[in-house]
Amino acid sequence: MTHHSTNRIPLFFIAAPLLGIAAWLGIGKVGLGLIALPVLLALLCNVIAAVHHAEVVALRVGEPFGGLILALSVTVIEAGLIISLMLTGDENPALMRDTLLATVMLVLHGIAGLAILVGGIVHRENQFRVAGANALLAVLMPMAVLVLIVPNHVVSAPGPYYSNGQLAFVSLVCLALYGAFLFVQTNRHREYFLPEESAVGEGDVRPSGGLALLSFLLLCVALLAVVMLAKSLAPALEGGVAAVGAPVALVGVIVAAIVLLPESGAALRSAAHNRMQSAINLALGSGVASIGLTVPTVAAVTWWHGQPLALGVSPGHSVLLALGFAVAMLTYGTGRTNILSGIVHLVLAATFVFTIFAP
Repeated sequence: MTHHSTNRIPLFFIAAPLLGIAAWLGIGKVGLGLIALPVLLALLCNVIAAVHHAEVVALRVGEPFGGLILALSVTVIEAGLIISLMLTGDENPALMRDTLLATVMLVLHGIAGLAILVGGIVHRENQFRVAGANALLAVLMPMAVLVLIVPNHVVSAPGPYYSNGQLAFVSLVCLALYGAFLFVQTNRHREYFLPEESAVGEGDVRPSGGLALLSFLLLCVALLAVVMLAKSLAPALEGGVAAVGAPVALVGVIVAAIVLLPESGAALRSAAHNRMQSAINLALGSGVASIGLTVPTVAAVTWWHGQPLALGVSPGHSVLLALGFAVAMLTYGTGRTNILSGIVHLVLAATFVFTIFAP
């Protein structure tokens, strides 16, 4: 297992965030062309740096606060990226819906599936606390249904839209659910989200307070660089999707994938180091934070600017979402995972991406 130094940070993880910000300031927005490659490289370097700094902070503060810090950070980035794309690009009222649906499917099956598969390959079987996983699912499921499915079945507004009053109510409900979850995770039942004693990696080294503080500051800079560089790549992204004739919904999937890259790396490393509880906290926790904080924020901004916000997903994706939660309940109801569970979740993730191209 990788040991984090308790007295220094490698130069690469210090330089990457600073160079990322410099690249954004110096290059700005880029279209399809060779200039997009260094911007993409800088983006990937900042993702790697963000994963490193997040792990340092997580080892210092312990669970569940370590995973919570990264979940909140990337959620702020997701909201900022969606808002910036909706306000500066071509009108796309379905961007938040596409991004949130992709986020839920990726955390539920993509990140979790890969983490379970890696954990199964390395350790054969991994353990976690059922109570913690069930608490995450108990909050994520009603959030996803209220935001992505119910809009198709109300009559106050036509199509996949909420009326202003309904959208305000659902936004408040998401905030309330997330606030209640935070109270349970960090106070009332914190033990639900702590790793089993037998699942703690023997190579874990608690970093010093000064190193953790510096890593936290660099984490913020790296995450800011990720969203700024992603915004710089937005024209190239939209142009590339249009050039290959792919559906517009693919933009939401790419946005979600970019936003979740830091948590994906951290979750995979946790699973490889026999910390499946941390991997689950990261994966499902990011989905909970994404809906709980992104929906109210984006809803308020779009209401202020008078832009419509399409939320309801297609009937096919509604069924796939229901199937995904049913499989997740089976997976997380046992307290143990193996490679079979990981493969099943990855198949569902692949099915979701396939149905975007072949709805």
